[in-house]
Amino acid sequence: MYRIPRFGWLLAVLVAALTVAVACGGNSPTTPAKGTITIAGFKFSEGSVLAELYGQALQHDGYTVNFKLNLGSREVVGPAIKSKQVDLYIGYAATDLEYYNNAAGEASGDVTATTAKLNSRLQPLGLQALTPSAAVDQNAFAVTKATSDKYNLKKLSDVAAVGGQLVLGAGPECPQRPFCQPGLERVYGIHFKSFKALDTDGPLTRAALKNNDIQVGLVFSSDADLQSLGLVVLQDDKHLENADNVVPIVRTPVATSEVKKVLNAVSAGLTTIDLVTLNSQVELQHMDPDVVTKTYLTQHNYFS
Repeated sequence: MYRIPRFGWLLAVLVAALTVAVACGGNSPTTPAKGTITIAGFKFSEGSVLAELYGQALQHDGYTVNFKLNLGSREVVGPAIKSKQVDLYIGYAATDLEYYNNAAGEASGDVTATTAKLNSRLQPLGLQALTPSAAVDQNAFAVTKATSDKYNLKKLSDVAAVGGQLVLGAGPECPQRPFCQPGLERVYGIHFKSFKALDTDGPLTRAALKNNDIQVGLVFSSDADLQSLGLVVLQDDKHLENADNVVPIVRTPVATSEVKKVLNAVSAGLTTIDLVTLNSQVELQHMDPDVVTKTYLTQHNYFS
């Protein structure tokens, strides 16, 4: 039997090891791991969309991201981040402010002021809100394209001149809610022909808009079906609604300059129309949130 000399055997082992290392090199990440971040998502489809959107951007930058999607409501997610079970969640400026201040009524339609007040509440908890996005998920008022064209309606202030010809439809609580009919009267001077009690952002409101039983209906600004139904959301140009802009909320020890740079870059490009489109793909086309968000990030050059 032929024996490999001791030196030759060692050389063979080294060559084999080098061959394996080179072969496996294609699977190694191009960016070294930078640490692990756990991101939570609220228990509705938009919560998963936003968690995936920001989480995948962190992954691409070299972080290991643990996703806890559909974790629960803010009453579950809030304690989870305060107890360090999660490091990050994507919230909404006004709603989070009113959660952390125990409904003290500090939120307003000014997103800068609202976020500043939110941070004053978060700082003692070791948390911080980053730069808010332009994307919002809040109460909104919509009309059909036909109504928009007929009366040249683009923003809520346009409605004041023709409100007496229009019927407002929303949930039965709208005439008493400060951000519904009373707010439209107080802030915009809109006095409708009448009010029709329907549902809150539901199928009855959509059917009434379609049938022209109402001309203005209460919706949520990031609803998945707004585009498919051809509804025009009127701009809240006088900021009646509190500023529920999308905003990352992160534990301060995790909020390094690089983490903030990655998250703020996503926020800087995200619009309400983008959010409606992503929600539509998930809710109406039944696509997975991780798939639609990866496509969005690729198309918008976050992965370049």
